[in-house]
Amino acid sequence: MRYEPVIGLELHIQLATASKLFSPSSAAFGAEPNAHVNEIDLGYPGVLPVLNAQAVRFATLFGLAIGAEINPHAFFMRKNYFYPDLPKGYQISQLDDAIIRGGVVTVETADGVRKVRINRGQLEEDAGKSVHDAFSDRTGIDLNRAGVPLIELVSEPDLRSAAEAVAYMRQLHHLVRYLGISDGNMQEGSFRCDANVSIRVAGSNDLNPRVELKNINSFRFVEQAINLEIERQSDLMDSGKTVEQETRLFDPDRMETRTMRSKEEANDYRYFPDPDLLPLDLTPEWIEETRAMLPELPQARAARYQKDYGLDADAIQFILQTRDMADYYDTLSAACGDGKLAANWMQGEFARLYNELAGSIKDIPLTVERFAGLLQRVQDNTISASAAKKLLPQLWAGDATADELIDAQGLRQVNDDGQIAAWVDEVIAAHPEQVAAYRAGQGKMLGFLTGQVLKRSQGQANPKTVNALLQEKLKA
Repeated sequence: MRYEPVIGLELHIQLATASKLFSPSSAAFGAEPNAHVNEIDLGYPGVLPVLNAQAVRFATLFGLAIGAEINPHAFFMRKNYFYPDLPKGYQISQLDDAIIRGGVVTVETADGVRKVRINRGQLEEDAGKSVHDAFSDRTGIDLNRAGVPLIELVSEPDLRSAAEAVAYMRQLHHLVRYLGISDGNMQEGSFRCDANVSIRVAGSNDLNPRVELKNINSFRFVEQAINLEIERQSDLMDSGKTVEQETRLFDPDRMETRTMRSKEEANDYRYFPDPDLLPLDLTPEWIEETRAMLPELPQARAARYQKDYGLDADAIQFILQTRDMADYYDTLSAACGDGKLAANWMQGEFARLYNELAGSIKDIPLTVERFAGLLQRVQDNTISASAAKKLLPQLWAGDATADELIDAQGLRQVNDDGQIAAWVDEVIAAHPEQVAAYRAGQGKMLGFLTGQVLKRSQGQANPKTVNALLQEKLKA
């Protein structure tokens, strides 16, 4: 590649608080336009903002999870600009004295491990929304989102491809959902991205003018927009033209980026400390109290699963899709005493039933205790794995235990070697042609004969014992 992309992302992560950052208005999504607003959100004269303590806690949890420093004396600033959906004429945000400082996100990419440094993570309020398609001759303003709490996470320009940018986004998307600080719903705008993209001659350390791609709300669109911008800038440089610093919008229908405005610098916003808000004063004790709330983080959990249970990447990815799923797995592993067995079953019939539910692990009717009871009956050879697979949907749909279902359906496995040997002898005597074929080297006949023994036992013979006795007797 002649040119090397240089990419930094600004992620806007909506925090899952009940109310807004500086007002008691609901932060819930989906209400009628302008239903979740009050005088503070509307910027009325004489009103004063009151900081949402839960938003501060969530931001601190996130910062600690990425190994950042938590600023004990963060300031809120007024960022001044005019938008129709910004009633006050300024946004309350942070800048150099943001609550989150530094940190690193380690990302697995196709080209190896990429360590992405974090510049800062700032608490800020969201703007409202301009609605252009509800009326034919005017624009609607919906202020339900105005004042909703965000973390704006600003990375250093450490990413070198669109694919790396998406991998970084996906990891942070998973982390905020895992921590429970954001629902990460990209369709509702809870997780959005501004991408800063520039290119330089491969091998150079120079930083060229960057282009900001604004408000992209899907992983696929981020990858497409960055690749288009890399191509556009490459064409400009190839033709001897200069890349201008600007903000562009991505149009997925036309598969193009187009100019929105020239890119502002920090001084264009006339930042100054908000006179209505005191600096945040976070004591070391409060920060440590928050640190104690951190769960075992995904990367640490993945390493433990691989080390303790020998789980592969697919199993780990399934288990770690949510924190609740991982907690369910840990409890199941402890109850049945076999982490590998628990993982295999969760990836199998359990996964099918769970995907049909299309909800949360909290909503499933199958308790860990009843699931573990089924796995224990497989472990002690009370039932076969195939019988257990048939019982799992029944456990899922009802309240019975595995033992109750096993007894009601007569599924207890026969482990008596003498009884199984008698069935094996009967099958060998009844199928001389297949026996001869096996002894002549047709190994597939063993499966046929095993099936006949299981059929004769009405599915109750232990398959492992059947297989072992058949091979022993067929040697004769």
